[in-house]
Amino acid sequence: MLAAVVPMITLVVLIGGALALFGLAALDGPVQVALVLSCAVAALVVLRNGHRWEELQASGQRALSSVTSAIFILLAVGALIGAWNMSGTISTLVYYGLLVLAPGWYYAASALICGIVAMSIGSSWTTAGTIGVGLVGIATLLGVSPAITAGAVISGAYLGDKLSPLSEPTVLTAQMVEVDLYAHIRRQAWTSVQAFVIAFVLFLGLGLWFGPDRVPTVGEDVELARLGEIFWINPVNLLPLLLLVVLSVRTAPASLALLAAALFAGVLGTFTQPGVVAAFVDRPGLDPVRTGVIAVWDAVATGFTMNSGLADVDRLLSRGGMASMLLTLWIIIGAVTFGTILEEFGLISRLVVPMVAAAKSTGRLFLTVFVCAFGLNVVAGDQYIALVLPARVFRVEFARRGLAPTNLSRLAADSGTVTSPLVPWNSCGAFMAAVLGVPTLAYLPFCFFNIASPVLSVGYGITGFRIEKAAPAPEQTG
Repeated sequence: MLAAVVPMITLVVLIGGALALFGLAALDGPVQVALVLSCAVAALVVLRNGHRWEELQASGQRALSSVTSAIFILLAVGALIGAWNMSGTISTLVYYGLLVLAPGWYYAASALICGIVAMSIGSSWTTAGTIGVGLVGIATLLGVSPAITAGAVISGAYLGDKLSPLSEPTVLTAQMVEVDLYAHIRRQAWTSVQAFVIAFVLFLGLGLWFGPDRVPTVGEDVELARLGEIFWINPVNLLPLLLLVVLSVRTAPASLALLAAALFAGVLGTFTQPGVVAAFVDRPGLDPVRTGVIAVWDAVATGFTMNSGLADVDRLLSRGGMASMLLTLWIIIGAVTFGTILEEFGLISRLVVPMVAAAKSTGRLFLTVFVCAFGLNVVAGDQYIALVLPARVFRVEFARRGLAPTNLSRLAADSGTVTSPLVPWNSCGAFMAAVLGVPTLAYLPFCFFNIASPVLSVGYGITGFRIEKAAPAPEQTG
């Protein structure tokens, strides 16, 4: 037990110290160092327990292999943000958004829009990295809170992610608990719909109460005019977004769909925004073909930058590039490696098994699943570990107690999936902070859906509401 606890204590002390000393800037390097040092302590504990260094190396390789897809999605999102800023796609979304969205219902509308998009394409990450970026940008120019908007974006994105049959975490949860996918989605709706209604009402209240009183730093008419002067604002600029939606609905791999939408936007921008492209490259006398190639390459690699004379506009559009995701990748690699070592060498199981034995009632069992899943999001840094391990550990216990597996699939999703963006060093929390440009701890209090979902799910277990029964599994002997 002591060997299992030491790496956990190390992680808590180092990350807590980093946040205390550096504040939100801790995510720019100090937290990453804390994760790497925690990996080293976990490795020493494993070696002391009699394992060989070669086994640790193999575990680390499996950890990196498990996040290969996430790494390429992150790089593709960085490329997409840079290319969409240069091509006018983000500017067009912002321009039209400023025309039609009012502060009073802006937060609620943002949550609803992201919920619909995420349900259509089955990806919270893609939704946040595209529509979410535009909505947070509009919030900045509209004079409402980017942090509350980010909370609304994440709330909507995770509602759609949970209820979409195209979502990887949703499919994985159903497979791990061995329930029908659509049965799992229907049971998730019992908590997800209620949680989103709560979130929607709160966002509407915040918008009506605070939104109209916010005064933009510059006039909206000035911002709109400036965007219209710099970019050719036209629905044609939204074609990259349409391409991404089509590819996502046709279940193309996420990283390939994002890269295709990024490259298409870059090429489109060389024709629709020649002045912007020429100013970005800033090489007078260069022919248009070479200028376009350099612009697309640079926007995809290191992001797009511009100087419009309006600070808010420049902050909105001077972003993106694969390079902007490197700090986030550093967090993910450290967190997932730490979590994999703890899982594969039995340190997590040593802590979880006594918790299962102590959960005598159904309510305490539900609470234990939540603590386990959320705790894994904190210590393992990856939502997939937070889904897979509780599903493996608690599936037999739910069957032994005569609880239908759909109870566990709903609870695991409510506890593991939706809480992952609330942890700054979790892969989901790091991703959301990177693409939305809002620190995790700043948007966390406003992720109403992500907070309400596990509360409702655990509440069901305590009260017995919506708890489905099954024939108890026979006790295994021998």
